[in-house]
Amino acid sequence: MKIITIIGARPQFIKAALVSQELKKQGIEEVILHTGQHYDKNMSDIFFTQLGIPAPKYNLEIKANLHGEMTGKMLMGIEEVMLKETPDMTLVYGDTNSTLAAALASRKLNIPIAHVEAGLRNFNFMIPEDVNRTLTDRISDILFCPTNTAVQNLMEEGFAKFPCEVIKTDDIMADSVNIFSKMILQNPNLVSKEILEICKNEFLLCTVHRQESTSKQALPIIVEALNYISNEKNIIFPIHPRTKKLCAELDIQFNKNVIVIDPVGYFDMQYLLNATSGVITDSGGLQKEAYLHSKYSLLLMSYTPWVELVSNKVSVTTEIDSDAILNNYNNFKKLSGNFDQYLYGKGEARVQIVQALKSYLQNQ
Repeated sequence: MKIITIIGARPQFIKAALVSQELKKQGIEEVILHTGQHYDKNMSDIFFTQLGIPAPKYNLEIKANLHGEMTGKMLMGIEEVMLKETPDMTLVYGDTNSTLAAALASRKLNIPIAHVEAGLRNFNFMIPEDVNRTLTDRISDILFCPTNTAVQNLMEEGFAKFPCEVIKTDDIMADSVNIFSKMILQNPNLVSKEILEICKNEFLLCTVHRQESTSKQALPIIVEALNYISNEKNIIFPIHPRTKKLCAELDIQFNKNVIVIDPVGYFDMQYLLNATSGVITDSGGLQKEAYLHSKYSLLLMSYTPWVELVSNKVSVTTEIDSDAILNNYNNFKKLSGNFDQYLYGKGEARVQIVQALKSYLQNQ
């Protein structure tokens, strides 16, 4: 049995690390292909070394600014590798261009597809990730859903009638936070000295990276709001390369209380999450990690696929408007939900996923 795993973005590296270990335990051969979608060293190579993921057998090193160009190049490169490796299944994670390209290449070659983190929806095709996850779900053979809401979304879209398996599992992010947070506590040397130092004082953690957040219209509004908020509390801001580039182009200036740092490795980010008093982000993944670290979050998006975080009063969303962000920041400060509900399971997703993959392959 051979599985080809496609990864390209930070959250995928993390999930792949845990599932890779479980695949090895079960005697399933895995070929890892890295598309190169995140090519900044702190956002790609460092995750392989930190998380113990086997070095990718293939790295397409695809770097493109336009979604169509990037996805097209990935599709061509992935297809070539699949023809060479002839895998029994393709394993994809999340909602990136790498995910969609891999699913398309696999479907064209009649290779079964397993999609981890299926069924999530923003119900907005202006969001590239929503396009990617929706199309990937539709052509996948096994859909691993991390929440009951995700399962319900698929059922409402008619997936019960499609030739696929919809499987509810724990969320793989719960596995990673449980495992790696313990590693950090046991071995603080995994955390950089810079992060250890800046975490000595109280702060909010902020990230901004999505396409809709890093437009010429949205980014100045977001930074203006952050500058205002930072007068009340320091903000640590690991800056994404795309965000940094646009800030330079538009001469966007940060308040001195917004501490801008380079992108950080996974262990540094987990330490920041553990130490912060709250999270402001446009990342659904970081919003969920905040919950897993028992931290409230303000999501710089009007809607989140993790609707249970909002309904359980541990997160609040916002439109990208100066007044809206500040008003919702005040709502964020009043959040009062509890973190003892296991909204994303107890950290057994990797085992559940690999058992289902093994069973599927054995029955082919």
